[in-house]
Amino acid sequence: MIKVSRKASRNLLLWQGGWWLALIWVVASAEAQTCQSATDMDAAVRSALETMGRRYFDMAARGDSGGLKQNAIPALASNFGGIEAAVKDNQPAFAGTQVTVRPPFFLAADGNQPLARAEFLCGVFGSTGQTRDSAVFVLNNLPPGKYGVAIVDAKGSLGTRTLTLILQQLGADWRLAGFYARSSQVNGHDASWFAQRAREFKTKGQNHNAWLYFREAITLTAPADFMSSLATDKLYDEAQSVQPSDIPSPDHPLVVVGHIGPTESYVVEHQQPQKQTEQFSVAKAGKSYSITQMFPLAVGNDLNVVVKYQSADISNTGQIFQDNMAVIRGLVAKFPEFRDAFDGVVARAVDPSGQDYGSMLPMKQIK
Repeated sequence: MIKVSRKASRNLLLWQGGWWLALIWVVASAEAQTCQSATDMDAAVRSALETMGRRYFDMAARGDSGGLKQNAIPALASNFGGIEAAVKDNQPAFAGTQVTVRPPFFLAADGNQPLARAEFLCGVFGSTGQTRDSAVFVLNNLPPGKYGVAIVDAKGSLGTRTLTLILQQLGADWRLAGFYARSSQVNGHDASWFAQRAREFKTKGQNHNAWLYFREAITLTAPADFMSSLATDKLYDEAQSVQPSDIPSPDHPLVVVGHIGPTESYVVEHQQPQKQTEQFSVAKAGKSYSITQMFPLAVGNDLNVVVKYQSADISNTGQIFQDNMAVIRGLVAKFPEFRDAFDGVVARAVDPSGQDYGSMLPMKQIK
C-alpha cells in the first residue's frame, strides 16, 4: 500500500531535461497510473522482467544491435539510431562484466491517449517521503500499456555502468521500449566521493561548487533521469541547503559580462562527432550574456561545467565562437572557485528555435 504524506510529496524530486521537477501526488492520477515493486508483483511477472532484462543486457554486451531492434516495439524499431550508437559506445564496458539485475518494477498506464506526463509512485512511502525500496518514475508522452523497468548493474575492468531498460508488454512478450546506459563513476570516482567533495566545498564557502557536485552525485546515483529514490532525495535535500540564489533558469537568467583573452587554439564543439581545433582572436569585453542553464557534465575522465545562454542568431559560427569564449572567461572571472572543481567549461549559445552551438575551453587555458 502506498502511503504519501504532504512532506513526502515535497521530497519526490528529480532532475530531468535541465529542470528540477516536483512530483506532486494527485489522488485522481492513481486511477490512470499504478506501479508495483518487485515484492508486490506476481512472481511470474517478476521472473519475466528479470529474465528479459538480463537477455537484453547480454545482447548489448555482444554489440547485437540487430537483435535488440528485432525485439523492440515498432515505434522504437523505426527510429533505432540512438540506441545503436549507445550500444556501440557501451559495448566494450559491458563485455566481460559481473552483472547484477536489480528487483524490477511493473507500471500500468490506463486510458486511450498517450499521457503527456505519467507519474508512478512505487513501493511504500513513509511520513518523511521515500523508503529504502521505493521509487518514483516520470515518463513523458507514454502510450497506455503495461511496462516493466529492469535495471542491470555491470562491474568490470572499465568501471561500473548501469543499464536501465523500459520494457513494454505486447501480447505474451516483453519488448524493448527504452535503453538508458549510464556510468556510475567519473574518473574512478563514484557518487559518494562527489557528495563528500560537495560537503568539503560547502565547508570552504564554495557553494556553487558544492551545489554542482551534489548534482553530479545525484546523476551518478540515479540509474536514469526519470527515476528518483530515497538516495537521490537525500542528496537533493543536501543540494538545496547550499543552492546559491543566482543559479540560473530561463525565468531568472544569470548575467555574465564577457571577458577577452589572448589569441589561442581552442576546441570547438560541433554538432558532428568530430572535434576541430580553430584559432580566433577573442574581443568581446564588456558585452553582457544571459545564462539560462548551468550544470556539470562528465566527458570521459573530465568533469566540466556547462552553461547555456541566449543568442539571437547562431548562424555566424565564428562570431558565436568568440561569444562562447567571452562567456567562459566571464563565468570563471565571476566564479573563480570553479578552478578548484572542474577540468573545463563549455558554453553553448542557444537561438530562439532551440538550436545551439557550443565550445569548450580547458580550465588550464582560461587566463
